[in-house]
Amino acid sequence: MDRISPDRRSANMSRIRHKDTTPELVVRRIVHRLGYRYRLHRNDLPGKPDIAFGPRKKLIFVHGCFWHQHSDCRAGRIPSANAGYWRAKLERNVQRDADNLRVLQAAGWEILILWECQVAELAAVEERLVAFLSMDLL
Repeated sequence: MDRISPDRRSANMSRIRHKDTTPELVVRRIVHRLGYRYRLHRNDLPGKPDIAFGPRKKLIFVHGCFWHQHSDCRAGRIPSANAGYWRAKLERNVQRDADNLRVLQAAGWEILILWECQVAELAAVEERLVAFLSMDLL
């Protein structure tokens, strides 16, 4: 197994974005094409949702399979190198996500989570978005 230097690893990690990722941009294009307007990364809400529809009280999170540990995806596995570090870090991410979802749902927000691996299926994503956004407000 090839090991990379700590400096190289640091450079790689520094280029990983937390917003405006490719899957997020794909979802935003679809939502915009469907005629919906939204706000991005509302930092007044827990978890800074990727897409927020304030008047509709709906939020969309576009989660990276690795960082948010998508259990149905190969990318959601813990690396074997430095496994103790990664397990603890990724478990904290999952716990923080669950806490944020609980707070948001208690505040009356409806939430759709789209996983990075699902975004490749554009037709299916569009179907889910239409169903989620067109539901009548209660």
